[in-house]
Amino acid sequence: MLVFISLGLLNPRLKPLKTLQSTLYNLKHTKPMSQSTSIPKKQLRVRDHGFDNYMEIEKKTRKVLKFQSLILSQYNQTLPISRLDNLAGRLGFKQFEAGAFILKFPHVFEVYEHPVQRVLYCRLTRKAVNQIMQEKEALLAQIPDAVTRLRKLIMMSNEGRLRLEHVRIARYEFGLPDDFEYSVVLKYPQFFRLVDASETRNKYIEVVDRDRRLTVCAIEKVREREYREKGMDAEDVRFKFMVNFPPGFKIGKYYRIAVWKWQRVPYWSPYEDISGYDLRSIEAQKRMEKRAVATIHELLSLTVEKKITMERIAHFRMAMNLPNKLKGFLLQHQGIFYVSTRGNHGKLHTVFLREAYRKGELVEPNGLYLARRKLCELVLSSSRKANVDRGLVHYRGDREDDEMERFRRDCSEDGFEGGKEGKDGEREDDLNLELSCDVGSDFTDEDDDVDGIEKAEKAQLNG
Repeated sequence: MLVFISLGLLNPRLKPLKTLQSTLYNLKHTKPMSQSTSIPKKQLRVRDHGFDNYMEIEKKTRKVLKFQSLILSQYNQTLPISRLDNLAGRLGFKQFEAGAFILKFPHVFEVYEHPVQRVLYCRLTRKAVNQIMQEKEALLAQIPDAVTRLRKLIMMSNEGRLRLEHVRIARYEFGLPDDFEYSVVLKYPQFFRLVDASETRNKYIEVVDRDRRLTVCAIEKVREREYREKGMDAEDVRFKFMVNFPPGFKIGKYYRIAVWKWQRVPYWSPYEDISGYDLRSIEAQKRMEKRAVATIHELLSLTVEKKITMERIAHFRMAMNLPNKLKGFLLQHQGIFYVSTRGNHGKLHTVFLREAYRKGELVEPNGLYLARRKLCELVLSSSRKANVDRGLVHYRGDREDDEMERFRRDCSEDGFEGGKEGKDGEREDDLNLELSCDVGSDFTDEDDDVDGIEKAEKAQLNG
């Protein structure tokens, strides 16, 4: 470049000033074409609206769960409307926002007038109570699976133990009950051991025995299925991860080559002890980076809904050798994970396992996941169906009162009293039982079909 500039200055035919300015401008503003075949460290996040919409529903469900726990903590599981604003302030609601929020979800919350006090109360609907019972039953039914998940989670740590508090924070994601310290850890002493650390005064959960049958990762099963079904080359599928980039993600030629090279890089299993390995070489650093991807992949595979917040993953960062800059590391592998900032004003980052979802639903759902999704269905149900259900309830109640009044009138005309002993009293009790059974059989809270309800009303009116 210096030779070119000097020749330009010595040649009188050329304009040295313009030549120098144009040369410097080209050197300053021309960007060299990147031909690197390695995955770039910094990448912009490309949104996937399917997962973001999932988190918008999760945002509403999270608030509904807070209100449910508030109502269930009250006496007789009812809450006076007069105390609603004061108690809802603990949940982050402003004045008069709690009442409007409850009215948005008529399939979950019910506002009624107390028959004696003539005061408005709020309680859970029968559908919401049934959903809570179903979720509890599903949670208890999958306790053996939760024990296996907890064993695998602890086996991924460096020292074979995890802090009890860190597991307690993430118990909802791993399908553990609230009292898992007693119902899981202490109940199975052949698998777990509860230890008090003298130096930190923290409780740790240790695994008693490392079962080699549990050291098989979920991605290894996926690779085996891909190899058997699609007949792929064994060398290509040996260390491969399922990559599915979000819509709109630009994949260039050299980036595609970088991903292909990264897929063939070997790595150590998350369950393997690496304390005796030399990790100073470049090859070892590449293996550790891919091992961190496998660790987060396995961590998400152990959750019930194949998702967990990034802040809760950070609790296991030191115990599982995860990188410090976790968000940038996850954005570097957007084809495997998706980081969503929706749901809590951008304060929480939810990490999804992309291969586990299809069209907003889990590919392999479990019982606990399905029970939790029923609450989302109640949240998304329209208020029109709730009004029809409520009207049918009032209609059935009026019909029952009319029949009971007619029965008392017939008894008074025949000369019988309501509290008389003997066969007539037994007959009245049997009739009351038949009426109550008839009411319960004609209507249930699960009848959401409007056409079916209209047919039932017509049949009752004709009868």
